[in-house]
Amino acid sequence: MHTSNIPSKALILKEKFINSVGLPFREVLPESKIQEYLDVLKIKYRRRLFDPFVTIWAFLSQVLDTDKSCHNAVSRVISWLASENVEVPSQDTGGYCQARRKLPEKLFALLFESVANSLNEQVTAEHLWCGRQVKVIDGSTVSMPDTCENQKVYPQPSSQRLGCGFPIAKIGVLFSLVTGAVVAVAIDILNVHDLNLARQLYASLAEGDVLVGDRAFCSYVDFILIQNRKADAVFRKHQGRDNSERRRDKRVGPNDKFVTWFKPKTCPSSLSKEEFATLPKALVLREVQYYIVIPGFRTKHVKLITTLLDVDKYPLLKLMELYEKRWQVEVNLKHLKTTLGMDILRSKTPSMVRKEIYTFFLGYNLLRTLMWEAGTAYDVPPLQLSLQGTRHHWNNFIPQLLAASPKSRHKLYLSLLVLIVHKLVPERPGRVEPRVRKRRPKSYPLMQQPRSVLRHARHHKSSGEPTASLRSHP
Repeated sequence: MHTSNIPSKALILKEKFINSVGLPFREVLPESKIQEYLDVLKIKYRRRLFDPFVTIWAFLSQVLDTDKSCHNAVSRVISWLASENVEVPSQDTGGYCQARRKLPEKLFALLFESVANSLNEQVTAEHLWCGRQVKVIDGSTVSMPDTCENQKVYPQPSSQRLGCGFPIAKIGVLFSLVTGAVVAVAIDILNVHDLNLARQLYASLAEGDVLVGDRAFCSYVDFILIQNRKADAVFRKHQGRDNSERRRDKRVGPNDKFVTWFKPKTCPSSLSKEEFATLPKALVLREVQYYIVIPGFRTKHVKLITTLLDVDKYPLLKLMELYEKRWQVEVNLKHLKTTLGMDILRSKTPSMVRKEIYTFFLGYNLLRTLMWEAGTAYDVPPLQLSLQGTRHHWNNFIPQLLAASPKSRHKLYLSLLVLIVHKLVPERPGRVEPRVRKRRPKSYPLMQQPRSVLRHARHHKSSGEPTASLRSHP
């Protein structure tokens, strides 16, 4: 490879990525913003083919593709260079992988957060709930390759024998209810409590935000931490609080009352004694309750606890509608893990695992940007659009956008937005899908011992040599 050709090749690739994968980012993540973050993080780089710009766009296209291998990403780069009649680089993935490793995790975190914030700035008053921005919070898990480095930082479940499971990380995610974009994420080990992850995310709440979550986040301490951010919360009441808490009630309407919660007697393990000492002795909250009646299903009794005390501005019906939308966070996580394939990561080191997660969020926010632009352009609620359909159309349009002239590219892009709008997800209120599998798995037994032990036993069995009992192995 001739070194003198590398800068021109990098410029060719940057133009290719910007005219394809980066096209919807032309306003929310321009090249100048990436350069700004590189300067802030004081990232120095040499004039090589895989400079930070090419590496970021290649990594992004990699997670959005169905084939997420590094070889496929490098093959895409080679094909684009070949189309420009320049000398193509080696097919070896070492240069690309090394370039990914050199970029800091903070850069990828800043990129997906920047896209979410830029998208949030496009939200107008008509999209808000009671004039307020709403964010929803939830937790999930992701698995990764079984390497020594990953096992050390994100160990497998303790219920599994050593060598028989995969490292698992728990993630806490904050979504915008309006745009559906990922606003912030916290990554930790599997056995960490959801509240510990949530408290890392509260720093991303802006003044006036409303945070919606399930009963796992309904805690005296958390209501105070959220109010300290000048934000409010709506959580489902934890089932253990009905009989255990000390409180005073003041009814303000049917199924609506003010309750006074008192400071716990003992310091929670998640707080230091100094932090516990600063908590107020009592907290006035609002408790509302209602019933969900669906023919053919058991009636569900729902109790919500909130810091929104203005009964006139935030009536019971508004709170019911808001909490019903909390299910959107489950749908968003399903899109990330199932639609985009984040459930099983490919990186073999903890640092690259976190970069991969951030890049998945960046790709997800890209699709949300497309859906937002299409929905607002044609007066369709963006959250009613199909993310999977958007992904299909986008991947299929990329080759056509690359081959088109600038004028034709704009027309193609408008045609893409029209197609995205036509892919609507129907309203299905009260839909319940049991978590069961209809297709039967293969009848292979589960791995109860490390692969090396099983391989050793099979080798001796096939050769006819006597083997020690498998029970003797740890």
